[in-house]
Amino acid sequence: MSLFDPLPTDLHDKKIVCSYVNATSKIQIARITDVPQWYFERVVFPGQNLIFEAISFAHLEIHTGMMASSILSDTIPCVQLQVEEASCTLPSWVPLKSIDDDPLDIASDVISFPAPKVVS
Repeated sequence: MSLFDPLPTDLHDKKIVCSYVNATSKIQIARITDVPQWYFERVVFPGQNLIFEAISFAHLEIHTGMMASSILSDTIPCVQLQVEEASCTLPSWVPLKSIDDDPLDIASDVISFPAPKVVS
């Protein structure tokens, strides 16, 4: 999912997709530090839904803080944050349609312009 911090290749078979929602009014830092050869850290804003890949045995640390300090406020096993399908995390208004269902052959199928008027 993230190109910046890919999971170690020897752990790809244990990979899961997870979702965490910051239900507080404070900015949080989400960290995973218990996976060898890998480090994950993201800022999670109030109300934000963080979707991420992790290893099934990893733990997500939630750090909540003020201006210059933070405290470890929760540690959650990533397996408890696992989502079954990516589509279940999408809002209901997002259409679930394959790109190949109705291919567009030419640009004029998308936009139709009125015929130009000749002014004399």
